[in-house]
Amino acid sequence: MTEKTETTSLGEEVDRLEAQVGQLLDTVDRLLRENRSLRAQQESLTTERANLLEKHDMVRTRVEGIITRLKSMENGA
Repeated sequence: MTEKTETTSLGEEVDRLEAQVGQLLDTVDRLLRENRSLRAQQESLTTERANLLEKHDMVRTRVEGIITRLKSMENGA
């Protein structure tokens, strides 16, 4: 193999590696953005779940109160 052919092969290999590194950096950037988005979505869903649980407890308390009043009305009648 001649020196020029070796240099060309080495240059092609460097170009290929540079392209792979570029692709990896793009992938890392995309994954970081996706991770941030998923964390924000998780935080939002956690907050929504807490609010729904609070509403559920309030409704349960009100329904239990209604049932208690109905039973007392039934017993008083």
